[in-house]
Amino acid sequence: MVLLAADGLQNKVIGAQVGAGRVQVARWRERYARMRLAGIERDLPRGAPPVKVDVARLVQLTTQSKPKAATHWSTRSMAAELGVSAASVSRHWRAHGLKPHLVRGFKVSRDPQFIEKLEDIVGLYLSPPEHALVLCCDEKSQVQALDRTQPGLPMKKGRAATMTHDYKRNGTTTLFAALNVLDGQVIAQCQQRHRHGEWLKFLRQIDRETPKDKTLHLIVDNYATHKHPAVQRWLAKHPRFQVHFTPTSASWLNMVERFFRDITTERLRRGVFTSVPELVAAIDEYIAHHNTNPKPFIWTKSARDILQKVIRANGRLSSKQNDALH
Repeated sequence: MVLLAADGLQNKVIGAQVGAGRVQVARWRERYARMRLAGIERDLPRGAPPVKVDVARLVQLTTQSKPKAATHWSTRSMAAELGVSAASVSRHWRAHGLKPHLVRGFKVSRDPQFIEKLEDIVGLYLSPPEHALVLCCDEKSQVQALDRTQPGLPMKKGRAATMTHDYKRNGTTTLFAALNVLDGQVIAQCQQRHRHGEWLKFLRQIDRETPKDKTLHLIVDNYATHKHPAVQRWLAKHPRFQVHFTPTSASWLNMVERFFRDITTERLRRGVFTSVPELVAAIDEYIAHHNTNPKPFIWTKSARDILQKVIRANGRLSSKQNDALH
């Protein structure tokens, strides 16, 4: 480059001949002009050396501390604390499976009869009794009829559908549902409230819409409505109804919760309803469509597997509480 420059060639022409860019040629010419041969005999250091991350300290800070005035670390706050780049923090978090931005909800049941109720319900799922139906029952209360304040735009190539963040409330309804564990069929009813009277009305509907020669095993949670004296008297007069209560804080054992999740994500969450009757009609339409080709949810975990997981969770919580006390 220097010799060609001495011949009077321009940087662009020199670069084309030696396979370099015009800026690179100018840089080497400037170094030769400033330092003579010493400037081109060796390559000079390029920028500051990379900062080495103290991975052990990064993991310790992430798992055992919190930043000032915040609940969890971000890549930027951790990078500022360690004096490294946010990209380096993100890379090491991924390598160690750390996700400070996520938190998962949980609740361990403290029901003294947890084991008995667990084995009872899982036994109904895995080995249902003959000449009987197992129905998972519950209420999805306060389903809101929400109308958006402005019409959204439909999805198109390169753009997601839009929906305003604010809404207008037009009333609520409560969805009572009974999921047949055998075939996935759903018996449902929408009512304005969810007191024991509405629960009794739903029980009568179940009685009408199921074969009279079948024993009915109803899996329900511990909501006070399900244990009301009037409900107990009605059940005593209808011995084919046998109620099985889930343990407290263990609604995940009731498979109808999975159906409630589906109807929420597939029909309700993005729905626009100008009135409660319109909301009820949408719910009825969804359930009618579901029942044309129902698919049962398959329970796979045994009571033993679930119990071992609960024992491990209790053990970790106990050790954490002991550490906090000390």
